[in-house]
Amino acid sequence: MTLRGSDGLPLAHQDVTVRQVRHAFEFGCAAFEVADADAAYQDLWLGLFDTATLPVYWGRYEPRPGETALADLTAAARWLADRGVRLKGHPLVWHTVKAPWVDRLPLDEAERLLRGRVRREVRDLAGLIDTWDAINEVVIMPRFDNEPDGVPNAVSRLCARLGRVEMVRLAVDEARAQGTSPRLLVNDFDLGAEYERLIEELLEAGVRIDAIGLQSHMHQGARGADELLEICDRFARFGLPLHWTETTLVSGDLMPPDVVDLNDFQPAEWPSMPEGEARQAQDVVRHYMTLVSHPAVESITYWGMGDGGAWLGAPAGLVRADGTPKPAYDALRSLVRGAWWTDPAPARTDAEGRIEVEGFAGRYEARCGAGSATVDLAVGEHAVEARLAR
Repeated sequence: MTLRGSDGLPLAHQDVTVRQVRHAFEFGCAAFEVADADAAYQDLWLGLFDTATLPVYWGRYEPRPGETALADLTAAARWLADRGVRLKGHPLVWHTVKAPWVDRLPLDEAERLLRGRVRREVRDLAGLIDTWDAINEVVIMPRFDNEPDGVPNAVSRLCARLGRVEMVRLAVDEARAQGTSPRLLVNDFDLGAEYERLIEELLEAGVRIDAIGLQSHMHQGARGADELLEICDRFARFGLPLHWTETTLVSGDLMPPDVVDLNDFQPAEWPSMPEGEARQAQDVVRHYMTLVSHPAVESITYWGMGDGGAWLGAPAGLVRADGTPKPAYDALRSLVRGAWWTDPAPARTDAEGRIEVEGFAGRYEARCGAGSATVDLAVGEHAVEARLAR
């Protein structure tokens, strides 16, 4: 790294301190509750994660036609962005948690509204949220019919009419129509052959996606390292970055292995227990170490830090409902902000203003006297320059 002053001249023979600001790798977490939580919970969240997934489910975001939660979502997004957190919206198109009032409309009208919803959210949140799960769980979408009110699902019916590829194209093209250059993912819990075929078909059809989202809610036990790497290898062949978008590991009793749909197991009580917490801590270390080692993986999102309000009521958080961290929190933090983090280091520039920085890829701040600059260091050896400003 070559350091220069505001005049552009090298800062020769100067004492410099370099500290890491965040990783290039995205260590994320669902952040539905963080902006409104107490300070202690917020400190735990910010002490571990640097990337947040925010909820933009159509049914909750627009419960009545034209009445959106833009103000509340914007406030939560700004709170996180002001603290250096990267943001992702979830999801633009999904057949679940969608606006039920759309189901009763003619399908052409439902399609028009869905297209407009995608454009509106991408446009209104541009500059705050520029990464999106463009479409969620499209493998099952055209055959999904679990509607308790008996009204046919408009999003599923539209997907059945258009086909999966064209449904993804709808989400992607409308999101890109705003000219804001969003980063767009397809996201699915189906990690098998159907999802692989869909991605093949999308790429052959010229649908431009930026990353592949892989869900892994491990309520029935952790995936082993061999299985994780096998999944990564299968999806890495498409040449796109892999994002493990929804990760959970329980710290209580495991869900019975014969349960096919995780939604079918929601006991009245599902407590976190000491032996389960010890298992969860071991599993989370193994899971993250395995995925971080794979060159195609650039992001892991844990699906909720706390047990309070956890999906399906599972004790899958890294923090108990009373706000105290579980062993899994401490174990993961010891990796992300310990073994995988570069501590502030003093250095002295040579005659040409150069220093050598060795650390994990990410954003770094260099400070010399009253001046400072931030630089992004990529994987591998690179020569970079930084001009320090007061």
